[in-house]
Amino acid sequence: MDIILLGPPGAGKGTQAQRLVEAHGMRQLSTGDMLRAAVKAGTAVGLQAKAVMDRGELVSDEIVSALIGEELDAMAAGQGAIFDGYPRTAAQAESLDAILSARGRSLNHVIELGVDEDALVERICGRFTCANCGKGYHDKFEQPKVAGTCDRCGSHEFKRRPDDNEETVRTRMAEYRAKTAPILPIYDARGIVSRVNGMADIDDVTAAIEQVIRG
Repeated sequence: MDIILLGPPGAGKGTQAQRLVEAHGMRQLSTGDMLRAAVKAGTAVGLQAKAVMDRGELVSDEIVSALIGEELDAMAAGQGAIFDGYPRTAAQAESLDAILSARGRSLNHVIELGVDEDALVERICGRFTCANCGKGYHDKFEQPKVAGTCDRCGSHEFKRRPDDNEETVRTRMAEYRAKTAPILPIYDARGIVSRVNGMADIDDVTAAIEQVIRG
């Protein structure tokens, strides 16, 4: 089974993709992670990508397509793929169809995690982590049991991501809407788009996704 997970940053795609990996043995294909891995490994596509990035340019659709093809070819027979962060344009959607078709595969589902923008801003801007062990916390939803002390390791050092601020989050939301607007109608026309409430409890989101993929 091959699926696309859509949703703005902070919608929980990473968490839900990981749960699908654990529950179904699927492979999460995140273009950013794949690019970094290919560059590090020095593969042919990785070297191409590195040359482009070293020039400060955006990696072309052709390079990303080649990367996805490599990953699919390396997967075990019958293993499903979760596409995360790709495709983002109509041209990439067309390219993905060709990549899958050449390997006797096709998309089964496109699942969009819907969010409430104001609530998402609150969710993202309030999060912070222990600088020592990485345990996550939130100003409103999950404070350390003892103020200023990590529950897990006892450290007193915490940190926030510099881009976890309202202006950046709203900009990312606008970018997401602009990028997904062209591809959703393509998949809607095929009847393979399902929308799940990404603001629900994590376990409820997982259950809703399971319902979609089980039909």
